Amino acid sequence: MRKLSLLFLILLFSCNSKKEDPYFDAIKNNDVALLPPAPGEWLYEHKEKGQTFEQFMNSKHIVPTKEANIIYIKPIGNFTALQNKQIKLVREYLAIFFQLETKISEIASNDIIPKEARRIGGEGQEQFLAGYILDSVLKKEKPLKRIALMGLTQVDLYPKPEWNFVFGLASYSQKIGVSSIYRLQDENLTEANFNLCLSRLLKVCPHEIGHIFGLHHCTAADCLMNGTNSLPETDVHTIRLCSECQMKLNSSIKYDNKKRLLALAKFFKDNNLTVELELMQKDLASIQK
Repeated sequence: MRKLSLLFLILLFSCNSKKEDPYFDAIKNNDVALLPPAPGEWLYEHKEKGQTFEQFMNSKHIVPTKEANIIYIKPIGNFTALQNKQIKLVREYLAIFFQLETKISEIASNDIIPKEARRIGGEGQEQFLAGYILDSVLKKEKPLKRIALMGLTQVDLYPKPEWNFVFGLASYSQKIGVSSIYRLQDENLTEANFNLCLSRLLKVCPHEIGHIFGLHHCTAADCLMNGTNSLPETDVHTIRLCSECQMKLNSSIKYDNKKRLLALAKFFKDNNLTVELELMQKDLASIQK
């Protein structure tokens, strides 16, 4: 009798653990399938298989604790007033996106990057070696209760000599990443292109931090976690996490999905990001049916 009771409890737990949140079923209808990649696009050049929810759950990934639950942004460089405004908005957005406290660390000068970690790119622009920033700058930072640390520079980045550039780079094991605003700002950030450039930054930064939380590039749908090879490809891809990538993130952070969605919609409305707002409104409509 005791064996039968134990078996019943195991089966009951198994059924409950596999029961999906209706939120994810509802918003799944708004996922958009990826088209076959064209020459030059990320998936054409990189034959990635993606990551299922089950693979994510079976992988090593970080989970917030009382000792580690704050995301930090580390600005590196000489930023204009408009760029500083965007950094503040990115901080606000990341706090909403990940539903975790997010802080801006003390700004660092470009002088911390030595000559051997710099080069002149193919367009005549200065570039920093992204790996140096991860290993020799961010790795040494130990801010209080850090769960993730994101460097942000106004100088272009490259990951290794044979690559032209990279939008960002992250280390899962070290919980650090770095992104550049250089290619996101059409050479000069102005009031006229402010929202377009902000939208790009709101794609790149959560993407890199998503990697820190263990999310791989998404190959299942149009998604914030898609890999991109160029700015036009970044512009085409959505700012929205697909339903499966949302489920991965929520399984780790365990936030209130509706509360997060409402906060994202408010942020986009307050900052006149209309296309992004429409995506959140579509998800809100789906969960209210």
